[in-house]
Amino acid sequence: MVYAVARAGARQEKVPVGDYVTLHRVSRGAGSTIQLPALLLVDGDKVTSIA
Repeated sequence: MVYAVARAGARQEKVPVGDYVTLHRVSRGAGSTIQLPALLLVDGDKVTSIA
């Protein structure tokens, strides 16, 4: 399974490839797209730290 751990304000979210995440307290309209900074990328046993 491939996923990223991304920073969303003061929280961290696990986001699998191709999935959507619902965030609260984001000043964007419903259905908007934003980019979150990745902290970790995980691909099976391989973990890459970004930050």
